[in-house]
Amino acid sequence: MSMEGDEGNRDQSSREEWTLLFWTTLAVVVPVIITLWCSVQRSKRKIHMKDFFRKSKHGWHCTDLFNKPTYCCVCQQHILQGAFCDCCGVCADETCLRRADRSLVCKEIMAPSQTDGTLEHHWVRGNVPLCSVCAVCKEQCGNQPKLCDFRCVWCQTTVHDDCKPSLSDGERCELGEFRSLIIPPHYLHLVNKLRRRHPDEYSKLASACGSGWTPVLVLANTRSGNNMGEALLGEFRTILNPVQVFDLSELPPSKALQLCTLLPPGSVRVLVCGGDGTVGWVLDAIDTMKLKGQDQFIPRVMILPLGTGNDLSNSLGWGSGYAGEIPVEQVLRNLLEAEVVKMDRWKVQVASKGLYFRKPKVLSMNNYFSVGPDALMALNFHTHREKTPSFFSSRIINKLELDGERVALPSLEGIIVCNIGYWGGGCRLWEGMGDEPYPPTRLDDGLLEVVGVFGSFHCAQIQVKMANPVRLGQAHTVRLVLKTSRMPMQVDGEPWAQGPCTITITHKTEAFMLYHSAEQTDDDDESSISEAESSAPHDSPKPAGPASARA
Repeated sequence: MSMEGDEGNRDQSSREEWTLLFWTTLAVVVPVIITLWCSVQRSKRKIHMKDFFRKSKHGWHCTDLFNKPTYCCVCQQHILQGAFCDCCGVCADETCLRRADRSLVCKEIMAPSQTDGTLEHHWVRGNVPLCSVCAVCKEQCGNQPKLCDFRCVWCQTTVHDDCKPSLSDGERCELGEFRSLIIPPHYLHLVNKLRRRHPDEYSKLASACGSGWTPVLVLANTRSGNNMGEALLGEFRTILNPVQVFDLSELPPSKALQLCTLLPPGSVRVLVCGGDGTVGWVLDAIDTMKLKGQDQFIPRVMILPLGTGNDLSNSLGWGSGYAGEIPVEQVLRNLLEAEVVKMDRWKVQVASKGLYFRKPKVLSMNNYFSVGPDALMALNFHTHREKTPSFFSSRIINKLELDGERVALPSLEGIIVCNIGYWGGGCRLWEGMGDEPYPPTRLDDGLLEVVGVFGSFHCAQIQVKMANPVRLGQAHTVRLVLKTSRMPMQVDGEPWAQGPCTITITHKTEAFMLYHSAEQTDDDDESSISEAESSAPHDSPKPAGPASARA
């Protein structure tokens, strides 16, 4: 009996173990299967929605949480998540999305005008911007907990449901505050009907858009500024014609700028949202327009700096970085008030020693060229520096010529050649600490400022205003001959490692840029005023004479 009892206990224990193993396996496997199934369904849904958005005329964007009380424009129910169109502002939950896409018309980038040549209001009901004011009664709109009131997607006019019939202009839309920057849909409609595509014809059509019409194109790099570019694109599409707003991750600037050739010559302004690299990319595309014989369509360029650094933006008065501190409406107002200035662009030619049958490397320069510790930091060559200390054991420049005149060099580790006033993320390099006289810098005088540094620690001292660079001179042409070691170089923040070579920097062309002069207040001290004056493009020419005398 005892043996039978032991066997029964063992069988029961075994069954309990198998039962426990079964439920444990089930507890582990089932959640994994559910998770995988949900992941597959989410992936299918994402692909399906992406295909739906691609075919839609709306600029739909999904969101898991709206940043303000939002109501579906179809079912009129309060929604927390769903989709919105960044062009016209229509909002819908997922179940109503297809219906909204079919029944609610988005902004038309090209459409005929009314019989009197004007544009008709395009109203979207509900979800008006916060603090909106009714155009009729001047009371706040959108303050009721329901889908209410209207907004025109072109002029941004808001009006109460009850006040809408009392609008003074009826259904006539004047495009609002930024009418001089917007490309009206009827202009593109008329251009499309033209038999003869000629600049004179565009100028005639522009007369219907009002005096002072200077349409703007917005080119944004969505990879700059912590992906802020994508949000900016939506905000500009809301105010402007969506055809004026371009994502440079989807369309290169050379393609986007072709719209300039359908607008009156000399009227277009381009707002570049991105870093100095993005600006250089756009300016290169503008140079390509010149090669195609499209000089008369060359636009004026303004910068909205994203990310860090942005020395060119700083030199033009637009600041060192944009983080949403001012609304896009104010950005457009600044654009309207900006002053047109010329900026020199330079050709950097790098001819490698001994490679006579290879074409020299040719780059465009807007900001600065450097070789040595400044470029090393950009290239992140710290590990190479440890492995190869001979990089900085002696002078790296064998010969420096400014306008053909050889310049005697101290024992320097680096050379920086500047076209603009700022360097290294906001440092006034040429002026230094201001403790000695120096010729002023300008963007349009055809001169470069050349300085030397003793090392990376010297660069750091310069940036915190504890030391001055070695001012070597100003010149129209700079030529450097490097020794036999392999050295880091950079042009406008784009670094590479370079062997023995000869670098020649010559004037390439001029670009038309927009300069922002910030207004001074009565509380500003004299030092800040003098700094602002020194950063502005000077009217007086720089001193002439030999490079050594200008150092």
